[in-house]
Amino acid sequence: MLTVNKQSQIQDVSPYLNLETPTIDIIGSPVTALPFEVQINIILEWAMSKVSKVICVANTHMLVESYWHSEFSSVLKNADIVTPDGMPLVWMLKLMGAGTQNRVAGLDILLSICKLAPLRDIPLFFLGADTVTLEKMRKNLMDLFPNLKIAGMEPLPFRPLTSTEDEAMIKTIHDSGAGIVLLALGCPKQELWMNQHKDKIQAVMIGLGGAFPVFAQSQKRAPYWVRHLGGEWLYRLTQEPSRLFKRYMTTIPAFIWLACKQILNLTLLQYLRL
Repeated sequence: MLTVNKQSQIQDVSPYLNLETPTIDIIGSPVTALPFEVQINIILEWAMSKVSKVICVANTHMLVESYWHSEFSSVLKNADIVTPDGMPLVWMLKLMGAGTQNRVAGLDILLSICKLAPLRDIPLFFLGADTVTLEKMRKNLMDLFPNLKIAGMEPLPFRPLTSTEDEAMIKTIHDSGAGIVLLALGCPKQELWMNQHKDKIQAVMIGLGGAFPVFAQSQKRAPYWVRHLGGEWLYRLTQEPSRLFKRYMTTIPAFIWLACKQILNLTLLQYLRL
């Protein structure tokens, strides 16, 4: 059953709007160190102003990919917000000074945006996944959020769009009046796509990865206690072993090694300063 995060409420975030959002470096990538509700409301304020922004929803896989690939690293460094989706990122932020940090996960972002966007008259555009998933999403959205304005829903082919197709998609999104574009193209494709379309699409772009099929109820979300303990990756692995096994077996050990090394270096540096 899908439930909306209780933290979904309108707050005053004006102090953050004209400044760079505070970040903490985790294995070489900046992760935004702000509570869930603050990050959501910053996104909504940007959406109301129709400014072009990039929001990356980061987990350990994304940060390891960034560590390994300089081109992708520049995408995260140029993003306007990099949310801590995975619990290991939340734990790292807390260890490094953001003691009250909570998780800012893709599905929770989706639910909160859909709840609060109608209060500010912000239309949403859903881009990616497949036609069947999008139609299931439309039904669930109308059931849960009857006042939500859906500006459009478009799948994308696995192949790169031609320049003509890309220009047509940009025009479709612009003409729809969308203030937020929610993407499900998979990592790193969606992050690269958002980076390439920064300032071409006058809306807040958010890469939500696997949130679309979960919202469409094509896949199940891990129970809260599993998510809270950082075991969602294992729950997902049981659902998609052929797709995720190689990814997890390469990126999770790499993240643990790099994170431990970062913490040890930080601890040593603090000790030498005493």
